Amino acid sequence: MSNPVLTAVAWPYANGPRHIGHVSGFGVPSDVFSRYMRMAGHKVLMVSGTDEHGTPIQVQADKENATPQQTVDKYSRQIGGDLQGLGLSYDLFTRTTTGNHYKVVQDLFKALWRNGYVIPKTQLGAISPSTGRTLPDRYIEGTCPICGYESARGDQCDNCGNQLDPADLKNPRSKINGETPEFVETEHLFLDLPSFAGSLGTYLQSRQDWRPNVLKFSQNLLGDLKPRAITRDLDWGVPIPLDGWSDRPMKRFYVWFDAVIGYLSASVEWARRTGDDDAWQEFWTNPDAQGYYFMGKDNIVFHSLIWPSLLLGQNGAGDKGGEPGSFGTLNLPTEVVSSEFLKMSGAKFSTSRGTVIYVHDFLREFGPDSLRYFISVAGPETQDVDFTWEEFVRRTNFELANEWGNLVNRSISMAHKNVGAIPNPTALTDDDETLKALSRGAFTVVGDHLRSSRFKQAASEAMRVVSAANKYISDQEPWKRKDDVARRDTILHTALQVVQDANTLLTPFLPHASQKIHEALGGTGVWAAQPEQRDVEDLDVPGQINPILTGDYAGEQATWSSTPIEVGRPLDKPSPLFTKLDPKLGETGPEWAPVVS
Repeated sequence: MSNPVLTAVAWPYANGPRHIGHVSGFGVPSDVFSRYMRMAGHKVLMVSGTDEHGTPIQVQADKENATPQQTVDKYSRQIGGDLQGLGLSYDLFTRTTTGNHYKVVQDLFKALWRNGYVIPKTQLGAISPSTGRTLPDRYIEGTCPICGYESARGDQCDNCGNQLDPADLKNPRSKINGETPEFVETEHLFLDLPSFAGSLGTYLQSRQDWRPNVLKFSQNLLGDLKPRAITRDLDWGVPIPLDGWSDRPMKRFYVWFDAVIGYLSASVEWARRTGDDDAWQEFWTNPDAQGYYFMGKDNIVFHSLIWPSLLLGQNGAGDKGGEPGSFGTLNLPTEVVSSEFLKMSGAKFSTSRGTVIYVHDFLREFGPDSLRYFISVAGPETQDVDFTWEEFVRRTNFELANEWGNLVNRSISMAHKNVGAIPNPTALTDDDETLKALSRGAFTVVGDHLRSSRFKQAASEAMRVVSAANKYISDQEPWKRKDDVARRDTILHTALQVVQDANTLLTPFLPHASQKIHEALGGTGVWAAQPEQRDVEDLDVPGQINPILTGDYAGEQATWSSTPIEVGRPLDKPSPLFTKLDPKLGETGPEWAPVVS
């Protein structure tokens, strides 16, 4: 029996639509991984949702003259629709404003409190002089007091990686309106991170298979852990279930604290919606289960240090000891899969600067699979990467249309024209056997890469099979075998077998095209299932309607193996898979796209 696999995907913030830089970090990689794992026989639970609390939501609501709830309702639905269009196969994509999420967050907090890992402390809090509201640490920028980096955030410096306090920044300024924040004394609850230094060190030492950038970054922070605030002075968030705090309307959990617990709360909600309230435990308390967390590099610290600390504290396994909370002993992340940044002309995508390509615009113009493929083969897997229209057009035209699409089209077209069905092979030559052996062997090679989140290498190996098959057809010239029908049919059968194999190998990357190819090869039923967006009633708040993403992936026919094609299966004339793009698009991009010099 294969190990259960939890795919925990970073939660997009519900203060606006998402752009392609976002989905290159948390979206496409997590789905490629999950689709492969399902095909390989693992039971997979892929969860996430929209992150809907905190001051940034209030700021956006003010801009739109709306309430915070109206704002998150709007963007949660929009983001979910974009992720559905991209084909991200969530078992549950939910939100943090559910009654279920509130309860799970509060229950996990109670365990941390009982085990002594939460401490009250007075600190200087940043206040906006113009609104009187608390400014989140990430909404304050200034000069790092340690390395001198001028764009350090209030919670950490992206240049040197150190945790910071907003009051320590030199020349602090609000990212919202540029004003200098005021600092006033306020009492908050803090996660006692230094009390996890020993247990975190032991945990990180055991994670030698992580991407080097993630592991090194995390280990470098161990020596300077400081208590970190988990509450904030605002009225939009999860209430604090503690005497003396629960009746204070301007005290709520800090948005980062409740968001990371969302992985657990989404799993619990998924289980409740299946009718088996305990089903989540298979992915969280089963020692054989594996948990993979996907995000961009700006979220590494929350997933490699802070979330493991919360889990250790809940489990009673931090340096102070303790007893497991109501969830039992929860598994720590097996791997933190962090991507670097997708940029334009060396700069991060930025809505405020206008350098942004929204997912919904991209899908409307080009469809999902071309974007999925680009992110997989040319995205920021291990280093920052510049997105260019020229490279996107080149990948789409030469790799998807010319190489893969052409192989599928001409193989099926020739078989349809000459036989009308999948031909019957006779004597195989060494050339036939060599190509089929390459195709079969690719399942091990590509699978190993996908299992280790090496998506570029996996896609490249799959496309190597495609290139070999194209060369085989060109060398064998089946169109010239009119006087040797047996040999022609053997060539076409071999080509179609490899087309089916390559389609399986590329299914995690190109699920929409793979369904079409399955049908073009005469297959019926669902090959690669797609998610659905549904409106459901909140499990705990009567009358509250939540948009979710979910899907039925159990009936998929795609499995990670080379399966013989069925001789005699009727074939229709195929339609083109990928539309070639105008080369001029590579110079300018679409009219709606930002121009960056």
